[in-house]
Amino acid sequence: MPVIMNTTSILASSSNPNVISGSAFEFARRRTIVSVGCAQSATGMFAQITSGSDTIAEEFEPPILTRYPIIPDEMYFSDVMELGDRLKIAYRNPTVGALTARTAIQMQDV
Repeated sequence: MPVIMNTTSILASSSNPNVISGSAFEFARRRTIVSVGCAQSATGMFAQITSGSDTIAEEFEPPILTRYPIIPDEMYFSDVMELGDRLKIAYRNPTVGALTARTAIQMQDV
């Protein structure tokens, strides 16, 4: 079962349109159930999750954690990805300081 663990610094007043861009699991190779957990280091950041044409989560404030989300307890978002769907996890930081985003993604072929 593939797992992606990603830590990304999002600079002040900037964004990252896809923190898993370039990952071997960014595009579904077959029908896959995906579960996602997101966290931020301090208050102020926003996240958005899409899979192919599905919006899994509109912009929201991730929980504040100093660690990765716990699998499976804090994997709040799930979707079924079809062959070729692209998973995108975007973060936006409107604050005046850099924040850290932590993302845990678990995938299981159907």
